[in-house]
Amino acid sequence: MSDDIDEARDWQGQEVDCAACAHLALSGGGRCRLKHACVNDRYARRIDRFFNWNPGLADSYLGHPHFEVRAIAAKFANVFLLQTLLADVDETVRWNAVRRLPKRYALRLRKDPHREVRMRVVTLLDGDELLPMVSDEDYYVRLVVARRIAPPLLGRMIDDPEAEVRRVVVRRIPDGWLLGMINDCDASVRLEVAQRLLPEVLTLLRRDPDWRIRYEVASRAAVSELSDLAEDQDSLVREVARARVSARLERGSGSSA
Repeated sequence: MSDDIDEARDWQGQEVDCAACAHLALSGGGRCRLKHACVNDRYARRIDRFFNWNPGLADSYLGHPHFEVRAIAAKFANVFLLQTLLADVDETVRWNAVRRLPKRYALRLRKDPHREVRMRVVTLLDGDELLPMVSDEDYYVRLVVARRIAPPLLGRMIDDPEAEVRRVVVRRIPDGWLLGMINDCDASVRLEVAQRLLPEVLTLLRRDPDWRIRYEVASRAAVSELSDLAEDQDSLVREVARARVSARLERGSGSSA
């Protein structure tokens, strides 16, 4: 049984014929090699190696019918020829082109039809440039935006429909905005809020329906606010609340002795 990796076939599955190749002369000078560095091979690594050895040939392959060839050629071609590839049918080609172009071209791909391109475009942009992407239809694109956009611009993402995105928002927004998320419908988001709140305002969550949040309150809020939690229905919450109340009473009795 033959091993595909040991074969030399083109993108249409046909055996590569060096004798019919326009670059046959390159092989004599060690600038291409069958099964190793070949623009006609279907394996991306071999195509990449060919252009690495012969970058000057990349320009002539930007219109090749195989997307792998176009995408890899875009990494080596003259940058002034790449603009037309932003409309290529393949997302890998579009990305390899835009990553080498000035930032203004990346702005065009903020609405690219492919989520992978939009996710990567986020990494090229900053500040207000990302605002049109805070409402992207794909939650993972919004997640990447939430991780990168400047914290003062996260206000538009506080009500994102995806809890995972809102958790990232909670971790990065200014402290003064946290109270606006204490009633989030998702307990995991409220827990992130609780973990960031200062002790003096943490008591606002002492009646939260989720025990993890009440536990956070019992662990860090002012002891004077723990009377309800000392009788909480959850044993872990009761335990930490009572332990803190007892510790305070012991310190008080010790100082008065």
